[in-house]
Amino acid sequence: MRTLLSLALITTVACGKKPGTYEITSASEDAQVDQLRSQAEELWQQRGDKEQLVKAMETYEQLFAQNPSDKEVAARLIRGWYFYGDAFETEIEAKRAAWDTAITFGDKCLTLNKDFSAKIAEGESKEAAAATLTKEDVPCTYWTAAALGKWAKAGGLAVTLKHIGTAKAYISQVETLDTSYFYGAANRYWGAYYAGLPSFAGQDLNRSQAEFKKSMEIAPAYLGTRILYADYWATKNQDQIAIFDEMIQYVMQVDLDALDPELRPENEAEKKKAEALWAARADKFLDAPEPKPLTVELPQPKMEVQEAQMEDPSIQAPPVETSNTDEAATEEAPAVEETQEDAAE
Repeated sequence: MRTLLSLALITTVACGKKPGTYEITSASEDAQVDQLRSQAEELWQQRGDKEQLVKAMETYEQLFAQNPSDKEVAARLIRGWYFYGDAFETEIEAKRAAWDTAITFGDKCLTLNKDFSAKIAEGESKEAAAATLTKEDVPCTYWTAAALGKWAKAGGLAVTLKHIGTAKAYISQVETLDTSYFYGAANRYWGAYYAGLPSFAGQDLNRSQAEFKKSMEIAPAYLGTRILYADYWATKNQDQIAIFDEMIQYVMQVDLDALDPELRPENEAEKKKAEALWAARADKFLDAPEPKPLTVELPQPKMEVQEAQMEDPSIQAPPVETSNTDEAATEEAPAVEETQEDAAE
């Protein structure tokens, strides 16, 4: 862009035109970009609504087309298309299409790293090139790995085995560069990974549980970790139904106003997922006993939220739903995870 503007400026001066005209044009373009960014961010905050998320992705794609070197925009596109495939699509091929779009933007983002790009150009694998990725690349790296894992798993065992090395290498690099990224994402990934592996391929339930606990320690407000802990780990231990019950009831009963507002769309999706898992409890555990009431203390909304609710009764936290709903998948599902989730996974 700057090169084109510079050439235009040189041509203008040679023709006797004032360069100020092009400075105004440049400022106008900057203003348009700023406006698009503002629109995209406003739509992103409403990503819990399918239509608004689609509009957000369209706007971010416009921004990325104007500046294909913008890693922040690329990361938002990867994460957005990942979330879209998990939370809003129900048919497996539609899910894979969304995840494939995420992967496409992910590849573009990662190759903005010159060292990574050079390794690929030299014929190195993505798995080997992952070591060149830096902390600046963490968002694109993580969401690309997450999308790749989902896409591969949905394609079957052969596809999964073909891509598992790349996904693991990306997550390992994320863990090295930023252990707490996205609410303990790396630990959450490994927790599901080691529980999801078949027993003959390295399943390690002790490692899985330790990773889940570490992720919850890093970010207790992210409900997705509790869902995965219940669904991937507890269901592999038929005598651990008490943990399943605790995790799922916690998610269903917690007041989202007491949690990070930035996570509300994701946590809303996790609540729907909890409803589906709770409805399938008897199928996951043989001779399941009656669940005991939740004894864990739930976080409470901050005082200002409670005061606002007292002043305006219309401001209420959403009630806990008890009806069965379709599972809304969220951010975590490594490539080799063998889960008992519904066909939407």
